[in-house]
Amino acid sequence: MELSIVITLFNEEQNIRPLLEGLRVALRAYAYEVILVDDGSTDHTVKQVKLHADHRVKLVILNSNYGQTAAMASGIAEACGDYVVTMDGDLQNDPADIPFMLEKLKAEGWDVVAGNRRDRKDGTLLRKIPSKIANRLIRNLTGVTIRDYGCTLKVFRSETAKRLGLYGELHRFIPILAVMEGGKITDVDVKHHPRKFGVSKYGLGRTFKVMSDLLLMVFFKKYFRRPIHFFGPLGIGCFFIGSSISLYLLVLKMLGHEIWGRPILILGITLVLAGIQFLTFGLIAELIMRVYYESQHKKTYSIREIFTKRPELELEVVH
Repeated sequence: MELSIVITLFNEEQNIRPLLEGLRVALRAYAYEVILVDDGSTDHTVKQVKLHADHRVKLVILNSNYGQTAAMASGIAEACGDYVVTMDGDLQNDPADIPFMLEKLKAEGWDVVAGNRRDRKDGTLLRKIPSKIANRLIRNLTGVTIRDYGCTLKVFRSETAKRLGLYGELHRFIPILAVMEGGKITDVDVKHHPRKFGVSKYGLGRTFKVMSDLLLMVFFKKYFRRPIHFFGPLGIGCFFIGSSISLYLLVLKMLGHEIWGRPILILGITLVLAGIQFLTFGLIAELIMRVYYESQHKKTYSIREIFTKRPELELEVVH
């Protein structure tokens, strides 16, 4: 199996037939499977899938609406192909872009090729402007410089997709997760179509979730393996400033000045306690990370390739 197409669905009953037909036309030159994950749909999505599916389609029905990240993770776990493609089930992504993205990945040695919706067919106020702001913010904070983090259409090497560790609502940050695992990523312009059927599942309400997840991703990218490098400087800085203030007040006290009730006294004590707490958090986080890696036999690195010249092969060539 060369390709596994993972598509998450939530109330997309009218889109199923044209989606499957589009995939058949675009991927007729490939050996592929389509993994449709129903994320707790309340309409006739499952019925439509069973009606129009062929032997290439695998339907995964989740017990409830767990969200796009969990649905995507379940689909990737079922994928058997050498390459994994993720895309939306609302017909806004175009299956015709997949062959070009796949060939670029194979020819240039990328681990992930992400789509960039160059001419996006969404509302300007509720979708485009928040997306542009979010993309710029994510680029500046993480250093992962693709143009469109919100485009679901992506092509992965299978091993990269299965190492992502998706949970929560981190599907928006797949490029960052891939880079954290040592993956090489690029993006290409892809087509984007207006939604014909159904309604969008997204709005401005997700902004605060995205911001919270972004803070988490910035921490993960920079400090996940060594959390003491984040909490340590904070703790030392707070403790040093608090101790300096306390020492200053002690000198004033020895000179006969009244220091009780001064706001600076409260500030000094608070900073000392905060410094101790930050250092404690850092040590506990380090212990948790050791348990995380050692108990599951995980490694703090990933190897792309091992190359060696076997001496016996060299001897054969010489003779």
